[in-house]
Amino acid sequence: MERFLPPAIDAADLVVVRGMPGGGLEEVVFRMDLLGRLAARGTPVVNSPRSLEIAIDKYLSLARMAAAGLSVPRTMVAQSPDAIRAAWHSLGRDCVAKPIFGSRGRGIARITDEASLETLIDAVTAAPPAGSVAYLQEFLPHDGWDVRILLVGKDAFAMRRFAVDGEWRTNVSLGGRPEAFSPPADWVELARAAARAVETEIAGVDLLPARDGRVVVLEVNAVPGWQGLEAATGIPVADAIVRHLECR
Repeated sequence: MERFLPPAIDAADLVVVRGMPGGGLEEVVFRMDLLGRLAARGTPVVNSPRSLEIAIDKYLSLARMAAAGLSVPRTMVAQSPDAIRAAWHSLGRDCVAKPIFGSRGRGIARITDEASLETLIDAVTAAPPAGSVAYLQEFLPHDGWDVRILLVGKDAFAMRRFAVDGEWRTNVSLGGRPEAFSPPADWVELARAAARAVETEIAGVDLLPARDGRVVVLEVNAVPGWQGLEAATGIPVADAIVRHLECR
């Protein structure tokens, strides 16, 4: 047994990452270090440590997708109060503030007025030890739904997620209603291109059809859940993943 590795992990033929810690930075760094050591010694890790690092970091993953020429929301990152205010005005005085590290819609807020802007600025400047950053994206008017495309190797499974009344976020964890959906072929290819940009093998890609005609990539999740997708489609996603890993 290699020192510092739990016996079950040390003996594994393949490691599938099904969750990342929701706690502090030390938890995330330790998990990534452990996965990196496994990959370095030849143990297959899905998704790879590098792809996890890219996908977990919203700024990095968006930059990779933009560099690949994919349609993504206009995004600005600012730190000082004046820069945050300037970014908000540049984004039309209506934007979405997101944590750079986060999931399931947690910590996301829509900034539509001076009061919510000042609340954001206070939170950013008060974060220890020397303040945080504001990650701001344009708010894209839409029809109350987005699309999750789950890619498992060559397979693609999809659903639409409808926001509950009074809510603009569509996350199933926030009450969004999943529904089976057959996306156009070019939407699936867009999802595949996003997954390639983030280097993921299994990925949940979120697409938003905006009212201005754009279809934008919101996010690539490298540790995707599929309970909502299975409930909406009846497809045993876990079986498809096992088949993919066995063939791999």
